[in-house]
Amino acid sequence: MRTKLAPPWITYINELQALFDNDPQIAFNIADNGRSVTIACNNGDKCAALAQLLPAELVYGNVTVSIAIDGPMSNRAFLSNKELFETAFWKNPVLAYCVAPKQEGYDWIDCTYVVFKNCVVQFFNDNLDDCHGVVSTLYQDIAKDVFVGNDLVGVFFNTDINNKVGAPLGEWP
Repeated sequence: MRTKLAPPWITYINELQALFDNDPQIAFNIADNGRSVTIACNNGDKCAALAQLLPAELVYGNVTVSIAIDGPMSNRAFLSNKELFETAFWKNPVLAYCVAPKQEGYDWIDCTYVVFKNCVVQFFNDNLDDCHGVVSTLYQDIAKDVFVGNDLVGVFFNTDINNKVGAPLGEWP
């Protein structure tokens, strides 16, 4: 029986990979026992979006993890959080869509819903609650962990609904 647990920085890297492993434009290079992560991408806009969304470093006690984006960096200024996430997840099949609803008369409400594919995500992480050692979760939960330390006020991570889910008693718009 395993009794060794994955340290929190390895969990972060596992979540980061789960979120972007299916993206055909991204490749990972993990070095120094998980203390250095390089995300390679050849799309300048995507690189700029990822650089804005991901922290350059994370500190876990006496361990510092550096995250670098390797590729051309465009000077694109993103006009909204919706545009930022759509660019970061362009061609990544885990994203269902982004929506930034505007409500007339409520200009102060500026929110963006980043909606991920409706599926269970699994990755190995020395999880003692699971006989296989895997974590089973949703992309929305991973995104909440991965996009930490940023000023993402009004950004909400969601999972797309399945067709069987309906409005409660048909009364919600």
